[in-house]
Amino acid sequence: MVVTSPTGALVLVTAVFLASAVEMVEALTIVLAVGVTRGWKSAFEGVAVALLALAGLVVLLGPALVHYVPLSVLRLVVGGLLLVFGLQWLRKAILRASGLKAKHDEDAIFAEQVAELSEEPPGNGRDAAAFTVAFKGVFLEGLEVVVIVITLGSTSHPSRLGLAAAAAGAAALVVLVVGLIVHRQLSGVPENAMKMGVGLMLVSFGTFWSAEGVHVSWPGSDLAIPVLVASYGLVAWLLVATLRRSAGHEADGLVTTGGPVHD
Repeated sequence: MVVTSPTGALVLVTAVFLASAVEMVEALTIVLAVGVTRGWKSAFEGVAVALLALAGLVVLLGPALVHYVPLSVLRLVVGGLLLVFGLQWLRKAILRASGLKAKHDEDAIFAEQVAELSEEPPGNGRDAAAFTVAFKGVFLEGLEVVVIVITLGSTSHPSRLGLAAAAAGAAALVVLVVGLIVHRQLSGVPENAMKMGVGLMLVSFGTFWSAEGVHVSWPGSDLAIPVLVASYGLVAWLLVATLRRSAGHEADGLVTTGGPVHD
């Protein structure tokens, strides 16, 4: 069943935009650390090469998926991958929200990158360390964006690939503007909340398309996607509340028994 309603398009754009923004924040943090520590020329060269490589992947993989892979097969395979991918994001977001896992800290990442790069001796001409770190940061984070754009865009409907790419481009532009304004850390961006939202959407899309891949007809067609997001959101909220309560009971038990309590 083809996703063609405005609701489906809105959910698609939101999912791609948020997922891309999360990855772009991490990539930009690395690039800023490289530029501030080692100089901007080699950092920008690494970014440019990474972007060219990613653009090549989109050109090669996008049309191939759209034209040569049956849509039902694509939905089944990609739906399963999105479920795995989304559940990983969702698991980490739930653990962070419940306090069982440290939240993602862009300030800490920035400081760590600066410390590592400061130890490298400066190069003559092109700074190999700056080029390599900037390239790896942009390419690896961008690769996740490419996967999300191609899978979400081509699986909902071939005509939505351009829409997904536009959403990713808009996310990159917004993050870049924020980065230019902030110029250094991006810790003010609510990345952990965004990851929770992205995880919910990826799991919902994965459920929707996996079922459609085996020819299940959803009531209301793609209107079922927001219902899936809300349902998974409720489950996530219950899990966070349960884990917080469990963690609180464990802390109380340690205090009562004289066990170690860390500030």
